[in-house]
Amino acid sequence: MNSEIKGMEELQNNLDNLAKRAEQLHGSHDIPLRELLTPSFMAACSRFAAIDEMLDASGFKIESADDFKAIPESERNAFVKNNTSFDGWQDMLRAAVAEWSKKKLGLE
Repeated sequence: MNSEIKGMEELQNNLDNLAKRAEQLHGSHDIPLRELLTPSFMAACSRFAAIDEMLDASGFKIESADDFKAIPESERNAFVKNNTSFDGWQDMLRAAVAEWSKKKLGLE
């Protein structure tokens, strides 16, 4: 009977910790691109070891966030589709955010 209670207490503690981490994720966050598109993420979905390597290979002149935003969405999506396992930039970001969230929640 004692081991059941310990197990339930441990489960409750784990659930409480998960709830705290989930609360910290609530709302909007400015997550740096390199924190989202980690080397392990990039290696799993592309032939690139890092996001910087992918951006360099794109042929687009990217020296600032404004340069990146100025790239026509269709060209950005075509490059992502041809060089990753995603259909476009937003698909890749959604997957990266999901992975980032799992890590922050302690689920990975």
